[in-house]
Amino acid sequence: MTNDITFSITTTRFDEDYAPAENSRVTTNFANLARGEGRRQNLRNALSMMDRRLNELLSADARYRVELDIVSVQLAFADGADDEEFPVIEVLDVHIVDTETGERHQGIVGNNFSSYLRDYDFSVVLPAAKAAAGAFTVPDDFGDLHGKLFQHFLDSSAYRERFPSSPVICISVSTSRTYHRTGVVHPVLGVEYEQDAFSLTDEYFAKMGLQVRYFMPRGSVAPLAFYFRGDLLADYTDLQLAGTIATMETFQKIYRPEIYNAVIPAGEVYRPTLDQPDFVRTGIDYDREERSQLAVVQGRYAEEHFVKPHRAALDAWAANFGAVLR
Repeated sequence: MTNDITFSITTTRFDEDYAPAENSRVTTNFANLARGEGRRQNLRNALSMMDRRLNELLSADARYRVELDIVSVQLAFADGADDEEFPVIEVLDVHIVDTETGERHQGIVGNNFSSYLRDYDFSVVLPAAKAAAGAFTVPDDFGDLHGKLFQHFLDSSAYRERFPSSPVICISVSTSRTYHRTGVVHPVLGVEYEQDAFSLTDEYFAKMGLQVRYFMPRGSVAPLAFYFRGDLLADYTDLQLAGTIATMETFQKIYRPEIYNAVIPAGEVYRPTLDQPDFVRTGIDYDREERSQLAVVQGRYAEEHFVKPHRAALDAWAANFGAVLR
């Protein structure tokens, strides 16, 4: 039964004083920024970039400020068979502060998405499948468990009592796909693009019950991928969408400057690449290689401490959950 698994939520403010908690996923992108001698300056610079971009999108001349909370989700088996909580997901919750009135507006939850189980799927399951087949292959059930657990979390009382709307995950476009402009233009999201085919990431998020649209906001040089439930254009205000863009475009400029800080913006047809030589670095330290290495470490941690010891219980739970949205 779906109530055999429950969730709890804790939050941590992401500001210039942020330091990753001991139980926080170290592959989380924002945790990567918060280590080393320059950690405070890294965080201060990133937050300043977000505020500037937010006001630029809203044509507001420094009126608004972004506030971010890291939302950490722990999973527990409700039958009491194992009282250990496992950290499954971390996302960001955005609020927008009007510095003229002092009013604090609810933004969108989601934005960045980190998951131990996703690390397991991409860094353990896929390489194992490739090794067994002698070529790249994707198992038929790839991402099924993760997708069901995520949907169960969104439908849980832990989520519904805390957040008023569905999440939006905003990440980079895929370097394996080509994108074409459509005729759709949104006042904040900008110009819409469509991909030539679904990427593996698109299909993985689809199993989480999320559809995708791609938009390049005004002043941006590349489209962002927005994964969402419901109606992206109708379910959120322009202020909320601007908060997500300002937050996640800033992170992408730091993580993938070859794409999001490129000198030449995306044209009618666009194929993103990390081999682009003409781009501007932000000056904010980020170790992309370390993150890839840690994804493997934490994928194996999920295998050892979550998947293997609870395989029978998880399989039984998933079998009773019902069909996964595709």
